[in-house]
Amino acid sequence: MKAAVIHAARDLRLDERPEPEMAANEVLVSFRAGGICGSDLSYYGKGRVGDFALKEPMVLGHEISGEVIALGSAVSTLALGDHVAVNPSRPCLECDYCRAGRSNLCRNMRFFGSAAIFPHVQGAFSETFLCRADQCVSVPRDIPFRRVAMAEPLSVAIHGVRRAGELAGKRVLIAGAGPIGMLLAIAARRVGASYIAITDIVDAPLALAREAGVDETINVATSPEQLARYEKDKGFFDAALEATGVPLALASLFKVVRPGGRVVQLGMMPPGDVPVPANMLMAREIDFVGAFRFGGEFATAVDWLVRGLIDVEPVMSADLPMSRLDEAFQLAADRSRAIKVHLHF
Repeated sequence: MKAAVIHAARDLRLDERPEPEMAANEVLVSFRAGGICGSDLSYYGKGRVGDFALKEPMVLGHEISGEVIALGSAVSTLALGDHVAVNPSRPCLECDYCRAGRSNLCRNMRFFGSAAIFPHVQGAFSETFLCRADQCVSVPRDIPFRRVAMAEPLSVAIHGVRRAGELAGKRVLIAGAGPIGMLLAIAARRVGASYIAITDIVDAPLALAREAGVDETINVATSPEQLARYEKDKGFFDAALEATGVPLALASLFKVVRPGGRVVQLGMMPPGDVPVPANMLMAREIDFVGAFRFGGEFATAVDWLVRGLIDVEPVMSADLPMSRLDEAFQLAADRSRAIKVHLHF
């Protein structure tokens, strides 16, 4: 089978790989659509994501949908031909965090297309791939595969919004108008946020954010004063979510969050320590929390997409064949032209 394999920074190849053997609790899925994630771009551009560095060739891809084409002997919850959203998280289901309902913190997590452990966990940008049956959520056959593949990044956004606390009637600031930032805005609106502002340093994604219903867009590169005005009276926003992975973006949030508010970190920062204003956090009682991947939010994301409760069309920019792999990654990295780029065979 053909697979998109990252060998080192800027060395992405469409390789031939053997099909793995299926276990009794697994299914074989035919790849139908896959979104290029920021982590995929980071492996492509830098050979690493934060502290996770490539040590061997690795198949990329974890935002995926497909069709079930073979069943393990113990699988009874799926049928041949099912269209599925595939959860790339493969928690052990046995450790203390899994038993406590926080499977995203699993001690033995195996997440598709991740160099967090060695040997790396191979991803799903391949003609076919294996997953446990419980990683699949069946969807109606009339839902486009590209939309189904949005379930994974939407899950990240829903988890981030939940980590921000009760947002109904609240004012929310999002740093970064990339795919996750855009989906954070969509999810925050879905749960009732009354005012949503989003920052970035590029005008094109900010324009798309306005199309998606954001109340205010701020280009902090050209109009930093537009954000700085919210610093008066000890801040304006009830919650702020950081989705850039840029230390300066994080630093800008604390001054504009009201006392008793919350800052949520979603973006993967560069290796090393990132300073935070500890005295301000203390004096204003600002909560600073992390949001890592997702747990049960995957089922929620699929439900929202299937029922049409949200519109993710503004986020989906292009759909290219795997034969144009490098072109697709270059497009996905060009924030003036694309938000989310999908691949298909």
